[in-house]
Amino acid sequence: MCGIVGILGRHEAAPILVDALRRLEYRGYDSAGIATVADGRLDRRRATGKLVNLADLLVHQPLPGKAGIGHTRWATHGAPSETNAHPHRSGPVAVVHNGIIENFRELRRALEAQGYGFATDTDTETVAVLFQSHLDAGKTPAEAMPQTIAALDGAFALLLLIEGHNDLLIAARRGSPLAIGHGAGEMYVGSDALALAPMTDRITYLDDGDWALITRAGAEIFDAAGRRANRAIQRIQIDAAASEKGPWRHHMAKEIHQQPAVAGDILRAYLADGATGPALPDGIDFAATDRLTLIACGTAHYACLVARHWFESLAGLPVDLDIGSEYRYRAPPVSPASMAVMVSQSGETADTLAAQRYLAGRARQSLAIVNVTTSSIAREADIALSIHAGPEIGVASTKAFTGQLLVLLLLAIEAGVQRGRIDAAALADYCDRLRSLPGLMHATLDREPAMQAVAQVLAGAQDVLFLGRGPLFPIALEGALKLKEISYIHAEGYASGELKHGPIALVDRHLPVVVLAPHDGLFDKSLSNIEEVMARQGRVVLITDPAGDAAIGNAVWHKLVLPAADPLIAPILYAIPVQVLAYHAAVTKGTDVDQPRNLAKSVTVE
Repeated sequence: MCGIVGILGRHEAAPILVDALRRLEYRGYDSAGIATVADGRLDRRRATGKLVNLADLLVHQPLPGKAGIGHTRWATHGAPSETNAHPHRSGPVAVVHNGIIENFRELRRALEAQGYGFATDTDTETVAVLFQSHLDAGKTPAEAMPQTIAALDGAFALLLLIEGHNDLLIAARRGSPLAIGHGAGEMYVGSDALALAPMTDRITYLDDGDWALITRAGAEIFDAAGRRANRAIQRIQIDAAASEKGPWRHHMAKEIHQQPAVAGDILRAYLADGATGPALPDGIDFAATDRLTLIACGTAHYACLVARHWFESLAGLPVDLDIGSEYRYRAPPVSPASMAVMVSQSGETADTLAAQRYLAGRARQSLAIVNVTTSSIAREADIALSIHAGPEIGVASTKAFTGQLLVLLLLAIEAGVQRGRIDAAALADYCDRLRSLPGLMHATLDREPAMQAVAQVLAGAQDVLFLGRGPLFPIALEGALKLKEISYIHAEGYASGELKHGPIALVDRHLPVVVLAPHDGLFDKSLSNIEEVMARQGRVVLITDPAGDAAIGNAVWHKLVLPAADPLIAPILYAIPVQVLAYHAAVTKGTDVDQPRNLAKSVTVE
């Protein structure tokens, strides 16, 4: 997702804009730019590549002005280039945009027929030209904006700066998030409150369909019907230091090592010391629920795959599971007694949000499991649960994933209690197991040197297989995804029992096979799969526990021995080594760990 920032300030805007854009780098981008208005004159600077290239350009070509907009672009329409970088300009109008204008070709043809020209390959330039056409027709900016957005199909967050207007920003959102920050005689706009954290903690979130006229005196907000809207100002507690790496080489390394603390925070929030069971928000009713529909994308989808095991085994609750981008187009039947659960780190994932809106009014109740409780998915759910992970800056999700798993496990336990499947004694036992998790996570991270050594060998592979059984199968999928995301090594995850149904054809002496196999009720089955791989000279990396280590001996290529853990929490614990393997393989290869190519942190467009 692209990053947007804007400021109407009392000081020079350019350095403030660049600093704010740095806090949005984690989203992923391929170019950046800013525009300002100084003494009524609009000007801009743009550069491809990292933000430092824009900062260097501004040293040699300063951009004065106390009003400005900035953008980090992740290419959709048009290749990464200075020409296609934002802000886009048409006459007196500069615009930055997150999203996709689906009907830009039709609009472009109509505007070309009126004599307007285009300089870029992007959909965004159409917005600037369309807005200019309304100004040329004698409209004021306040009149031009609703006419412009009424003509647009698709999802967007827009921020406009207009020549001759030193005290005006115009913002609009449909689908993609946008927030307004309030200061003392200053106003700010950001696609992420984190970008605004050093400047203000007073934030107004625009609702879907809103647009706003912003001056230094405040913001005038209109809803999709053109009525004035009174959106609340919220105080948001975001520590700007959360966006810094501190002593860590990468944000991902920092966030991997934050996971024990995040688990502790979740348990303090939902399972306080001495509590006899989860303390979840009032109103969650599993007793009246006949099935769950779990919707997520990417890593969050793998968390839901694990959760299906928990809900079905602990609560006897049937689970439908789908990827947001598939679910939204199937128009599936929905039981009126079902509960819909949306899982999203950002709470802005476009496909998950669309599925949520399809389920609204069809399912009896909707829950959101998010890391951003002010997000669209959280606000539109009946009940939202925070994963308490704090800002996650690395594009590859780590602490958010294990946070999602732990909150889903707490929900599954609560479902078992409400449905009469878990009695008081069993509940006390489950709570004890959960409370052991942060310490086990610490002990697992203590084994990082051994993981690093294995990862440095994996870095030389062209292909890697990950295998797991039961609730460890989704962790195998996640391990393969992490390796692909940040090291660019081709990797695939499979259920171990599927090995003979095709993947075994890939096994030879060059192929590393990472097997997730704690010594649980499925270990003997996993051991058979390991023997099949080794019989074909496959190189097995076994991730197991002390009992599994003793059972396998020294037969495998490499072993990573984790602390013994109850099978209930093993999927959460085993997520850590696959993250660490991917991280150190990427570091060994020298890839951009925090901002891998072609990826964005939050996918707010299709």
